[in-house]
Amino acid sequence: MTAAALMADLKSRKFKPVYLFHGEEPYYVDLFSNYIESNLLSEAERGFNQTVVYGRDVDVISILNAAKRFPMMSDYQLVLVKEAQDLKWGKDSDDDKKAVDPLLAYLEKPVPSTILVFCYKHAKFDKRKKTYKAIEKNGVVFESATIYDNKVAGWVEDFVREKAYRVQPRAAALIAEYLGNDLSKIANELEKLMLNIPKGTEITAEHVQDNIGISKEYNVFELQDALAKRDPFKANQIIDYFSANPKSNPIQMVLGALNTWFTKILKCHYVSDKSAQNLAKELGVNPFFVKDYELAARNYNAGKTFDVISYLREYDLKTKGVDATGNTSDGELLKELVFKILH
Repeated sequence: MTAAALMADLKSRKFKPVYLFHGEEPYYVDLFSNYIESNLLSEAERGFNQTVVYGRDVDVISILNAAKRFPMMSDYQLVLVKEAQDLKWGKDSDDDKKAVDPLLAYLEKPVPSTILVFCYKHAKFDKRKKTYKAIEKNGVVFESATIYDNKVAGWVEDFVREKAYRVQPRAAALIAEYLGNDLSKIANELEKLMLNIPKGTEITAEHVQDNIGISKEYNVFELQDALAKRDPFKANQIIDYFSANPKSNPIQMVLGALNTWFTKILKCHYVSDKSAQNLAKELGVNPFFVKDYELAARNYNAGKTFDVISYLREYDLKTKGVDATGNTSDGELLKELVFKILH
């Protein structure tokens, strides 16, 4: 089940008796559990029908005792187990064929009027367990997996679309590069940004700069653009800005972004079908950016691109103290690197 389909079911009040939200990315675990906690019961119903516990402070028997109660003056009761990764789950029958697992017995025949929710964060639940299979059979399991870096910009586009906004590809790419793949952090920054602009607005790089604090003129994408055009003046302006603002533009992030970029340029040289549509697919980028890669590929032949990737690895090692000369600053290393790339 997709996140959108699950949220649609919850909003339609199509509830299941048990939910397991698990995975390394906590964003969706929090999103769905918070929605259920806020919307399953009315404020008047919560006093008698809502139980919220934490895995480290509760045992399975206490959870089951709560789950087996019937609601008072309500169609449902909620038993919400937060931080369920800290719960002592007990023996699963896969571990010990003779063991009696009271939790498994409940999950195989849950009380229909109880909504039992497990929030298992920062890790995957063991899918081999019978408890997992029972929840999957009689309820809903949703894995909140870590999103790959190259998927973050697309996630940003989907997120703002659901909120009735749009976002320019460059603005989405800026957010993805500078905020990483922490979806909770990205969602929080976007929510704050959207408070300051009318609904339906297209979010631009200017909006990102004004509300999230990422410079639209001096960022890694503008550095890539300057390198693609072989513009040493602009490239060094940006490097000077990075040197003056190292916390916003750490050298490791810059080197990582450039390595990804030049690797895609190298791929451009070896893709047989060089149509814009196919290049966008092969490179895993929005078609909006294809022309930038085509320009860079014209200015850096395959041999030079291999050299640049080698330089990037060399300077990555230097930032870690390998073959470094004296106390060379990160800014000086970037200037040396840009000089080598452009010559």
